[in-house]
Amino acid sequence: MSIQSAISNRELLEQQERRESNARSYPRRIPLAISEAEGIYVTDMEGNKYLDCLAGAGTLALGHNHPVVIDAMEQVIRDKRPLHTLDITTPVKEEFVNELFSSLPEGFRDRAKIQFCGPTGGDAIEAALKLVKTATGRQSILTFQGAYHGATHGTMSISGNLGPKKNVQGLIPDTHFLPYPYTYRCPFGIGGEESHRISSQYIENLLDDPESGILPPAAMIFETVQGEGGSIPAPIEWIQEMRRITKERGIPLIIDEVQTGIGRTGELFSFEHAGIVPDVLVLSKAIGGSLPLSVVIYDRDLDAWEPGAHIGTFRGNQMAMAAGTATLKFIKENHLAAHAGVMGERLLQSLHGLQQEFSEIGDVRGRGLMVGVEIINPTKPRSASGSQPADSGLASRIQRECFKRGLILEVGGRHGAVVRFLPPLIITKEQVDEVVAIFREALAASLAE
Repeated sequence: MSIQSAISNRELLEQQERRESNARSYPRRIPLAISEAEGIYVTDMEGNKYLDCLAGAGTLALGHNHPVVIDAMEQVIRDKRPLHTLDITTPVKEEFVNELFSSLPEGFRDRAKIQFCGPTGGDAIEAALKLVKTATGRQSILTFQGAYHGATHGTMSISGNLGPKKNVQGLIPDTHFLPYPYTYRCPFGIGGEESHRISSQYIENLLDDPESGILPPAAMIFETVQGEGGSIPAPIEWIQEMRRITKERGIPLIIDEVQTGIGRTGELFSFEHAGIVPDVLVLSKAIGGSLPLSVVIYDRDLDAWEPGAHIGTFRGNQMAMAAGTATLKFIKENHLAAHAGVMGERLLQSLHGLQQEFSEIGDVRGRGLMVGVEIINPTKPRSASGSQPADSGLASRIQRECFKRGLILEVGGRHGAVVRFLPPLIITKEQVDEVVAIFREALAASLAE
């Protein structure tokens, strides 16, 4: 059956179920076949239109089929540029690097080197781990509870989610999970602002303890806003403390900006909120302008690699570089990072308003257009830090009810109880209000079931 002859979502979904692996995930929760897409909207095979607040898990910074992205890709074809070059350079590639480097903070830009990786963010994280281990001669990696860095063997080893690990043996050794400052469900059981200060003190003491059991680390890695972990923003002071602690001890700091990067949080790069400079920056998703691309940018002092130390056939995706250049330019010229900050604040305020109305909303949090609503069971006892148990069943019902009403959202976080909002950066205030209105209807309908 050709796509053109398909008349319903069901036909394509049933065909997908027959032919694709059991590992497929999104179609189980978002059961549609997309026929058309433009801006913040997607249309299914039956003409139903949806607000897309998943946006390719943050890949579609400018939404679907933005004109500047389409023009950039078409120009590559019109000019008969190569589409695939391994790591051989081209004018398209050099323009991309120029645009990307000019976007970095001055203290980072002047010392930056770049490695082009395979198509996914996971491959770039793998490269970053190899880079720091090579440069330092050390093995231990410091990562955080709730982290998500990819689904490859190595990146799964440094991610917090236990589900994918349980049937995979031989994960990377010398990986140490530290407490992330999750204020609502404080790992120290105290909650509030004091949570991140205790986290910092704990980590600093651990690194200075001669009997901590942890050898000098090759790196520390974290997301400034945990994405799959539940849209958890790290406090700015904590980020600054992690930079101080690692710098004073000669530990390379890797910031994973695969999802937060390129304007998502209200700054072009999320670490800029804290005024720090990492040693290693990992970018993917939005950096390719909707096409597969990932890079590692790092301080030149770490460049101890031998030729061929990290390779990949598809690290020369010229179409993605052209689309990425166009996306970066458009975001900067139109101040979309600042716009994301304003729209994110509007979204947060509206959701906080709903929290006053519905006791099932335990927490509302985020930074820029990376927002999460944690759904709880308000009838159950509170923990030591004041939070109540997660209600994954209700979160799933809310997602389904949103979908029925034309809104695509994802769920994630601990116990799958966080409803996540990740719209394109071009979202308008009217669309934000529409998203919140649908979410409220869906929440009310879910509680009535």
